[in-house]
Amino acid sequence: MRFWIGGRGADMGANGAGIGIVAAGEPDSPLAGGTLTDRGLAAEAPSPTWLARHPRGGVVYAALEGSGRVAAFRRAGETALEPLGDPVEAGSAVCHIAVAPDGSRLVASCWGDGRVVEVPLGSSGALGAPRVAAPARDPYAAPEAAAPAEPEDDAARIARQLLAGDAPEPEAPVTDFSGAVDLGALVDGGSDPSRLAAMLAGTDDGSDPAAELRALLGGGSADPFDDPAVRAILDASPAGVLREAEAPQGPRPTRAHAARFLPDGRIATTDLGYDLVRIWRVGTDGLVLDHEVALPFGTGPRHMSLHASGHLYVVTEFTCEIFVLAPGRDGRWALVAGVQTGAIAGDTAAELAGSADGSFLYAGLRGSDGIAAVRVAGQGERLELVGVAEAGVTTPRHHVLVRDTLLVAGQGSDEIVSLGVDSRTGAVGRVRHRVEHPTPNCVLPIA
Repeated sequence: MRFWIGGRGADMGANGAGIGIVAAGEPDSPLAGGTLTDRGLAAEAPSPTWLARHPRGGVVYAALEGSGRVAAFRRAGETALEPLGDPVEAGSAVCHIAVAPDGSRLVASCWGDGRVVEVPLGSSGALGAPRVAAPARDPYAAPEAAAPAEPEDDAARIARQLLAGDAPEPEAPVTDFSGAVDLGALVDGGSDPSRLAAMLAGTDDGSDPAAELRALLGGGSADPFDDPAVRAILDASPAGVLREAEAPQGPRPTRAHAARFLPDGRIATTDLGYDLVRIWRVGTDGLVLDHEVALPFGTGPRHMSLHASGHLYVVTEFTCEIFVLAPGRDGRWALVAGVQTGAIAGDTAAELAGSADGSFLYAGLRGSDGIAAVRVAGQGERLELVGVAEAGVTTPRHHVLVRDTLLVAGQGSDEIVSLGVDSRTGAVGRVRHRVEHPTPNCVLPIA
């Protein structure tokens, strides 16, 4: 099997020259477990750090991260590529491209300036004029302060109160609910976060979710907020129980990072700077924001994987968790569960990929350089950690699963490796093969 490889080049301080080619075993085999060999360049390009294919297979799109542009290439033989028109402007540090299943458009995400950009595609796959979507707003930003009132001396204040006939009522205390917590506390005490979140989601039957939660955790406190772990679970759930918390200090940068086309034609995008998953509709003049899902503060939603059950899985860069989102009857998406990936302090998550049968998810962990295997349980709404295996590379930026083989791009070690995967248990095995390749960031199977 053959793969196109995207990566960083000279304009990003690296050694890549463009879109490379790597073969795993026999070039025409549907399997990827064979010896890895570097087959040179498919096309020269400056830092094509993300690659995506048109659904008809004849065109490949590249995010030219260093220059903030999106380029199109058409096939010129078995593996070679040639430019299809000129690149179009996207935004600072464009890092991801998703192509519509019908080939009508692509959506580019820009890490540097937070832009989400829709680009119409012609019948040949050529790029149209880019259209920038509405910018994100931080859901955890502190409210803007009102302009200070003119100072009032004591005499003026007393006169005003006398004229009013009464002293003013004391001001009610203001509680700021704009904060949230890291979902790491979800698994404190051995509790199943998926079960807890699912339980708290259904509160229209007269049940008391707080009482049920205390019973589940074996606690007897009259106030569930006395227990930090319980409070964290309540905060993360859609039950409507809020906590008092401080807003972030100072503005945060918006960081769009990925897009995913949903079965109903809408589009989900992540903003890891603002902890947002944004849901869009396609309008006549570009993308129209439908609604947003705010994830817990500081988690950093990065990449997504869509399950056949309709659930959307989101891996968080900063806390290395996988959240489960599901649509309600009204079409609005909401957080229903989450699981930790076994990361250690200092890790940042990278790619999230699912197995073909939907039974497992695999998340890359940069820092400890591991691959977390997660089992999909229930009807897709529940996740269980299987374990973490060594990635075999430094800085596993991206990976792709082909049957029983996981190909991992080691950005920090200039190599690509293949790992065996047990399709029954989901466990990731040892390195089978490796090949040197300059600063690989993305692995795309050649159809």
